[in-house]
Amino acid sequence: MASGTQSPRQKMINLMYLIFIAMLAMNMSKEVLQAFGLMDNKLVAANDAATTRNERSYEDLALKAVEQKEKYADEKLKADKVKKMSADYYNYLEEIKEEMKGTVDDPTDYETMDSGKFLDDKFFKGNDGVYKEEGEAFVNNMNNYRTDISGVMGEGSENIQKDVVTRFSTDKVTNREGKEIFWLDYNYKGFPLVASITKLTQIQADIKTTESEILGNMLQGQMASDVSMNNYQAILIPNTPATLQGENFQGKIVLGRYDGSLKPTKVVINGRVITNIKDGGAILDFPSGNVGENEIKGKFIFMENGVPIEIPVETSYAVVAKPNSAVISADKMNVVYRGVENPITVSVPGVADNVVKASAPGLKKVKGIGKYIMAPGKGREVSITVSAKLPDGTPIKSSQMFRIKDIPAPVAAVRGEYGMIKMPKSTLQKATISSMLPDFVFDLKLNTNGFSVKVPGQPTVIVKGNKFDASAIRVLNRARRGDVVIIFDIKQKLVGNSGYYLKNASPVNVEITN
Repeated sequence: MASGTQSPRQKMINLMYLIFIAMLAMNMSKEVLQAFGLMDNKLVAANDAATTRNERSYEDLALKAVEQKEKYADEKLKADKVKKMSADYYNYLEEIKEEMKGTVDDPTDYETMDSGKFLDDKFFKGNDGVYKEEGEAFVNNMNNYRTDISGVMGEGSENIQKDVVTRFSTDKVTNREGKEIFWLDYNYKGFPLVASITKLTQIQADIKTTESEILGNMLQGQMASDVSMNNYQAILIPNTPATLQGENFQGKIVLGRYDGSLKPTKVVINGRVITNIKDGGAILDFPSGNVGENEIKGKFIFMENGVPIEIPVETSYAVVAKPNSAVISADKMNVVYRGVENPITVSVPGVADNVVKASAPGLKKVKGIGKYIMAPGKGREVSITVSAKLPDGTPIKSSQMFRIKDIPAPVAAVRGEYGMIKMPKSTLQKATISSMLPDFVFDLKLNTNGFSVKVPGQPTVIVKGNKFDASAIRVLNRARRGDVVIIFDIKQKLVGNSGYYLKNASPVNVEITN
């Protein structure tokens, strides 16, 4: 373009053309940086959602380990190891990301995050494959996570192990020129800051995916084992909670994993063959026997793959004398709480539900045998009175006193954590502020519509809503590492009963980690 003799006009045109090409290159660079930033945001949102899903799976597995210790106790121990290893590695990556974002004035202005100097200085000494201590630690952390996670998984998880090896591989990479490049150099050396942050977020996404696959494999593997007929259990379902002396016991025996199309080959109960089979259950009808506990022993016989499978029946039923008073029980202890609907069960042994009547201020009948809801009003106690008629027409009447308590004071929480917690400023800025009722007998939902924030050395900021607003974020940005931010004076309402005034929530203290 600059060769030969050119007129001043032509030289000017050539110069403008070069400037135009440079401007296009600059715009393309900005667009690419912006794209990386938007991709990182989407990955962060997906990781948050995956964290919630995985936490539910951990909770499901923990519950199963309590309910079915023999089946799930070992899986629960493995899951605990997976959870800790994943959380440690995830938080390590998060700390590096926070350091990287701390090198720019505004971590949301992706067009300014075009320098690769931070990781180049942090990881590399200059030559390919020669790293500083932080670079060696970065590679070792990935290698250790890959090895440790693979070691936790057992039989039946071979495919997941292969995926883990692929996801967290630090082997050399062949570039498009066919040259082998060290993994750390290939992925992080000389890259723009926003691109490296996005890559770290992708590793965090791989951690969440690995957790999800391992948990799914644990739960599904055991469920598949449960399908075998050897894992069914006989269950006795009596027609009434208890049988009156002198009357016939009535009820039926069904199997766990009840299936109406399930037909046993043979059923033997107390030495007698039962032929009345209906909806998968053996219908029982025989004299009740003496007052007290009476045993039922026998077996269900099924054919599975041409082989008879016997499922033992070992259960019992109670025979009681004719009652002269009602039995009243509160499903949530001998206490009812103001502001919520308390489930109450009322029954009279040997008496049908349709002839049992219960009454009290705030008590109403709901669907289900013997089921009521109590919504207590003022006062400290409430008495429930029950009247009924026995099968022979004898009337009975009984009552029970219940204490009335208020809902206890909630506690303020950040991301479901309360008390004294730690987190980065950037995480706290985005977190949802809520209130909880730990260990309360009811699972109540509270809506937060305001709170106050106190940063050391700064004035208290009052916030409307359940997230930090601009004023609160400005004050929070002045907090230093190690400062304790206090979130208090939570304004909350009880969902479904906004007229009930909850007690003041205790504050939550957040120690800033960056």
